[in-house]
Amino acid sequence: MADAGDIAQAAKARPHERLAEALAREMDEVNALIAERMASEHAPRIPEVTRHLVEAGGKRLRPLLVLAAARLCGYEGPFHIHLAATVEFIHTATLLHDDVVDESTRRRGRPTANLLWDNKSSVLVGDYLFARAFQLMVQTGSLRVLDILADAAATIAEGEVLQLTAASNLATDESVYLKVIRGKTAALFAAACEVGGVIAGAPAAQVEALRRYGDALGISFQIADDLLDYDGDAGVTGKNVGDDFREGKLTLPLIKAVAKADAEERAFWRRVIEQGRQQEGDLEHALELMHRHGTLAAARADALAWSARAREALTHLPDVPLRHMLGDLAEYVVARIS
Repeated sequence: MADAGDIAQAAKARPHERLAEALAREMDEVNALIAERMASEHAPRIPEVTRHLVEAGGKRLRPLLVLAAARLCGYEGPFHIHLAATVEFIHTATLLHDDVVDESTRRRGRPTANLLWDNKSSVLVGDYLFARAFQLMVQTGSLRVLDILADAAATIAEGEVLQLTAASNLATDESVYLKVIRGKTAALFAAACEVGGVIAGAPAAQVEALRRYGDALGISFQIADDLLDYDGDAGVTGKNVGDDFREGKLTLPLIKAVAKADAEERAFWRRVIEQGRQQEGDLEHALELMHRHGTLAAARADALAWSARAREALTHLPDVPLRHMLGDLAEYVVARIS
């Protein structure tokens, strides 16, 4: 029996840590399957590159969502393990490709694979992981699962292309931003939750509730992440304040500021974002404009609203401890910005 100290310690644990503890046995199986399937008999660079990224850490949130959704709906296995590994492979593949596109040099505090090896290796290993992901999907024998995850993969790619075309374009509005973040983040969150319900044979209403939870969770997560670029602690986030600004990325706080800009402010945004001619003091001025128009607070309110939508979706699911952990997770992703 747990003593009072153990119970207090568990209560202090962050929601994703409690989720990982509750699903530890299944996650061990997922990790073993990932290690097995990222091996290559003929190309040793594949496990080298993949291992570098996998071992860099991360919360493994997407596979945890698959496992949680399946167990929440009463599933006992084995194919939720395959699907959890699938979404982690898709996620890892997109990270490899993203770092090439963004010319990134750091990921989770470590040098990126494209920096340590080269762009070609990153792209090709990413392609290999996508192929492995589809092999795992097929093994479930569920066409519905294949359809959901194939759609998610296409949405992710569309979101990345849309982000490229919208980059540094002051005409980018909130509807475009929402499409981008649905692609880059929410699509895989939603698919992870949805396939967990599908493989469990859950009723359609529960599967839809899981999909809506994952979608809203992903959107709130990404808005919060974008906010932290302007209002976060680099020691905690691993990002320097203003990185998105320096790269000319149009995230929600900036989009809202541009929408409220007068002629003088718009000229400033055009110079620093569209033309990329930034100089000393521009970040500070950008932050002053965001505070003047309340756009950081407005973006924070949007993130909180999406978090509330995620928690509302859960009310349509069985009232068990895992459901409450998922609700706590939805609160936690925005607690960073509250």
